[in-house]
Parts: sequence; C-alpha cells; structure tokens
Amino acid sequence: MTPTPPDGERPDEELSGVADDGLVRALPDTLASKIAAGEVVQRPANALKELIENSLDAGASSVEVTLQRAGSELIQVVDDGAGMGPRDAEAAFGRHATSKLRTFEDLERLRTLGFRGEALASIASVARVELKTRRQQDAAAVCIRVDGGTLAGSGPCASAVGTCVSVRDLFYNVPARRAFLKSPATEFKHLVETFQALALSHPGVAFSLVHDGTEVYHLAAAPGDLPRRLADLLGSDLDGQLVPLEEATSYLTVRGVVGRPERARRSRTDQYLFVNGRFVKSRSLAHAVASAYGALLSERQFPLSVLFLDVDPRHVDVNVHPTKTEVVFDDDRGIYSFVRAVVKKGLAAGGLGMDLELPPAAPPELRAEATAWPDAPRPTLPPPVLPPPVLPPSALPSGSGPPLPAPGRSAPPDYAPGDGATVRPNVPSRSTPPLPAGGYGGAEAGSAGSAHARPSAVDTDDGPLDVGRALWQLHGRYLLSPVRTGLLVIDQQAAHERILYERALDAMASGMAPSQQLLFPFTVELSASDHALLAEIAPDLAGLGFDLQIPRNGGPILVRGVPADVRLGDERDVLDDLLAQYRRNAGQMQLGARENIARSLARRTSVKGGQTLSPDEARTLVDQLFACQDPFSDPSGRPTTIRLPVDEIERRFRR
Repeated sequence: MTPTPPDGERPDEELSGVADDGLVRALPDTLASKIAAGEVVQRPANALKELIENSLDAGASSVEVTLQRAGSELIQVVDDGAGMGPRDAEAAFGRHATSKLRTFEDLERLRTLGFRGEALASIASVARVELKTRRQQDAAAVCIRVDGGTLAGSGPCASAVGTCVSVRDLFYNVPARRAFLKSPATEFKHLVETFQALALSHPGVAFSLVHDGTEVYHLAAAPGDLPRRLADLLGSDLDGQLVPLEEATSYLTVRGVVGRPERARRSRTDQYLFVNGRFVKSRSLAHAVASAYGALLSERQFPLSVLFLDVDPRHVDVNVHPTKTEVVFDDDRGIYSFVRAVVKKGLAAGGLGMDLELPPAAPPELRAEATAWPDAPRPTLPPPVLPPPVLPPSALPSGSGPPLPAPGRSAPPDYAPGDGATVRPNVPSRSTPPLPAGGYGGAEAGSAGSAHARPSAVDTDDGPLDVGRALWQLHGRYLLSPVRTGLLVIDQQAAHERILYERALDAMASGMAPSQQLLFPFTVELSASDHALLAEIAPDLAGLGFDLQIPRNGGPILVRGVPADVRLGDERDVLDDLLAQYRRNAGQMQLGARENIARSLARRTSVKGGQTLSPDEARTLVDQLFACQDPFSDPSGRPTTIRLPVDEIERRFRR
C-alpha cells in the first residue's frame, strides 16, 4: 500500500497529467498549440506584429513586409538583422522558446519587444511557415518549413544575412477561425495600423509595405526624426501642425509630439502610445492627453498624439495580455498626472492654453504631489449656435400632402399631419407664439384656421397613437405633443436617425438616391487602410449619392457629389466622419456592410440635441418618423418615443 504523502505533496508519478479514472488528461501538444495560437494570433495583424517585433529585436536596419489578400494568403517579413544558426532556427519553433529570458529577474528588467516564446510556435500551428535565416559568420542559410505545427523539412539554402519568414494560408487547418475573419479591407486596416505603429516606434529603421503587388509604403530611415516618419505615414499635411514634447526625470521620461487642435479627428486612429518602445493601448493615458486640451477640443474630437514613455521596467508590467498590448504601472495616478501636465505644458509653449508647473515624477514625491485622479469627464465646448437644420424635400414622397404611413401599417384613413406651434422654452421669438392659454392639448393648441385639423396617427399594440395638433420643442432635444392617452415625448435625434437609416437602406437597395453635385469638386487624402476601406464600400456609397473618383493604387480621392442629406459646409468632413463611425460600428457589433453604412450615415447627418427646429421642420420630422417601418426605435434599438399616460401624470399631481 502506498503511504499517503504529507499535505501539499504528491509523488512524481501523480503529476503525469492523467487521472486514475481517465477523466482529466493533459492536452496533446498539437491541440495546446492551437489554443495558444488563439491567444496570440487572433487575426493576420497579430502575426505581423510578432514577426516585425522579432526583426526589430534582432537589430534590423531594414524591414520589408509583403502581404497577399490582407494576410490570409501570405505574410512575409524580411529583415537584415542578426539571423540565427541551424540549431537556434529549429528551436525557435518550440513552445516557450525564447532568447530574451534566462531567469525570473530578466522579466523585471525586460526591454525587448518579443519575449513570451509563443509567437513562431503559435503561428506555425495554424499556418504553413517557412523560415530562412543566416548569420554573418555562416556560409549558407538554413531553411525550416513547418506545416500546422509539424516539421515538414529543414536544410541549407541560399539567403542574405538576416531572416525571412513567410506565413502562408493562415488558419487553413482551423476553418472556424478563418471564417471569423472580417472583410479584406477590415483586416488590411488592422495590418496597416500595426505596421504604422511599429514603423513609428523605430524611425531609424527603413520600412516598406507591399500589398497584392502594390507598394503602400516605402519609408527611408530617419534616425531621431519622428515628425518626418509621422508625415511619411500619415501625410504631408502635418507641416506646422505638430507640437513637440519632452520632459525627463530620474523615474519617467515623456517625449513625442501632439497635434494642434485643428488637426483633431473624430476617431482615435491617430493616437499612439509607446512604453519602453512597445506599442500599447491605455484608455487612461489617452484621457490624460485629451484632458490636457481642455476646451480647445469639443467632446467628440480626439487629438493626434505620438508619445514615448520610458520608465524603469521594474515599475511596469508588460505581461498582462497575451498580445502584450496592455501594460500596468505601479503608480497609475502619478503617470496620468505627469502625462497630462507634459502635454499641457507643451501646448502652452506652442501658444495654446495656460502654462503650469510639472509635478515631480519620482516616487515617493510623484505619489505625494500628483493631482488626484479625475472623476469628471473632460471639459467640453458648449454646443455651437447653428441655423436650424433643413430636412431635405427629397425625403417627402412626390405629390402634395404629407407622407403616408409605410405599406402594411393599419393607420386610419383620416391620417393627416397636425398643425401647431413649436414653443422653444425661454427663447423669445417673434415668429413663435407662446404656449397656448387653453392648456396643453386643448382646442386652442392648434393654429387658427389650420388646413389640417386632425391629428396624425399610427397603430400600436394597444390601439392607435394619435399625434396631437400641438407640437412643442423642449430644450432643443425633445418634441412634445398631447395624444389621446396622455403626453408623447419624441427624441428628435433618435427619430431623425431612424428616418435617415431606413432611407439609406432603401437608397442602397435601389441605387436611386439623389446626389448634390458640387460646383467645386475637391480632393481628400486618406490613410492606406481608409483608402482600402472606402474602395470596398464605394458601390454602396454611390447608391447613397456619393460621386467619388477613387484611384486604384492610392492617391487623393476626388469628391464630385454627396448625398442630399449632407448639409452645406459639411462636404469635406462627411467622408472622414463616416469612415470613423463605420470603423467604430465594425469594432463593436456584427453588422453587414450596408447596415453599417446606413447606421454610420444616419448618425453623422442627423439633427443633434440642442439644435432648434422650426415648427415646419418639427412637424415634418414627426410625419416622416411615423412613416417608417419601425418608428419606435432608432437603429441601435433605443426608443424614439415615450408616452406619459394621463393617469401617471395625475398620480404625480396626487389627484
């Protein structure tokens, strides 16, 4: 009989990974590798990141990237780094194999990019990988081929000093994961963003990117010249738009550039943060940068920023995420305060904002004198005073009279728009009468001599909902109308988004939307990823009324016409905002291309809270809402209307 071991100890044979009854077993290596690949390689961009980081860690001065079909067919990275010998080349495909760590203490002093020892093994388990590598002292290179995690061949070959890794048919043996890849344009966007981040982090290294035979980027080495590298990647329109930053202490160094307020965008795509040379994402530090601008930016603007933080590795943990895109500082509040202060001081030196003293960035002084973590959102500008939006006549059916409810709705035959005044609270106006003396919804609420004396109506689950004669606007956000059962409250922005959403879907299906042809066409320059995305959705945009000339191999896009819903003065911003909203939707929900476009355009061109509507505009908005197929929710599912029943109002007044 085997003696029972002391608590906490087990004989070595019991650690084999197989239980006595056979229920619990260790995973086979091939299956474990595929699971690890799911953590490290979720899409082609993850594989590209790992390969380029290995090249940079190898001391490469030149990195060449070649892609086919947005990385699903080929990802090839060629560098002129140190290379490997035959034994190291084969060992590099082993799990947990790394040249970066020897002891646990090395992890605390880590300054290299790749170190987990999972990259090549994970990629090779779900693709066909070929590695060619040669050191300076070797007469010949070595070639290793691995298919789906199995060694397919190895031997000498001819190759230049450095390393060439070719990844073909990514996820060929995991069809479920391959099926979850997004469209080529979306995957290419992620690939370009990864390439841009790594090229920005090492301006002294030459980079090139070729996709499907077209050269997307050819970046000459620019040691120490971050603005030049940034301009090469994002466009030459950055001249005079960058504010340099640099502050150093014994604990923390912050350097880089931020953009002037006029260069801000509607998305965070131009925000880059590097910690000890590693590209990471941090919502708190992004907030620190934005809050430094204060009222210089509106709520939905995001500044361009490229920041490099150099901190003692002992005070930052870079191993909290499988792809190493997140970090944790041991003094988050102090880092936040220091970054915010550095950006604010840089803006002041550039003639923007007020100067301030920097808090010392060294423990324990950093924790003692750093400002408190901000609980309130960043300051925003008050909403601009704009002329009332004009709902385009094209939204109404041809012929006289109001729009009829959509086919299939059982609205009563006497459906007609109400006629009443829109009251703007606390805003005197000669053209807008005061609240009617007869009370809310009384007979006097409608305009005298109205041609339409009957309310609008639409069926609901509990009977017809009558939109009353009077219609008032509250705080520039809501439309109020007495109805048979009580009080109807309409969210004007949600209602307009529903109208524009359904109209956009119909227009893309028919391809018959009206277009405003521009008297003076203009050009816009987009990043490589946005250019590819725009080319992919161009046919649907044409159905909406966009008239675009998109060069096949990149270059400025000529805008000759825009949809009729785009207000004058917004033509130059609408494409950029539409693409930004499209990307946000794609990252947050599973949407088809047309539905995403319709939602994005509706959000971009709808009336906003705080915008005053004239009486005719308010009535047109209500009539168009109840002509929709689904008038009771906006495209995201939020309600467009709520009803306050009479008995609820009476209960509040204790009747």
